[in-house]
Amino acid sequence: MQAQAISRYTRVTPRKARQVVSLIRLKPVAEALNILAFTKKRAAGEIAKIVKAAVSNAGQNTRVDVDQLRIKTIQVDGGPMLLNAKRFIPRAMGRASAIHRRTSHIKVVVTDEIKA
Repeated sequence: MQAQAISRYTRVTPRKARQVVSLIRLKPVAEALNILAFTKKRAAGEIAKIVKAAVSNAGQNTRVDVDQLRIKTIQVDGGPMLLNAKRFIPRAMGRASAIHRRTSHIKVVVTDEIKA
């Protein structure tokens, strides 16, 4: 049985979130949450919330043993950029460009099936 959780428009850059996600891919949920608790990145807190939401979604099904859940897939995609038109960052030769605030879409799928 699979369950998933999706967080959209998370204010974490996709590049930094992918660094944290690579630490917990294909691990048991308990081990993954332990790793995230001791990771000193801001994205770790956001990803931990999403993993807990996926476990909670799996817990709604009575046939699923929550203690046996593993992270099957976890992916980070880029979301839309927030442009702040009133603030600029200096560039070369006296130019300026707008500040880009990047967002992420994070999807977590957990399963209780054993890897073959």
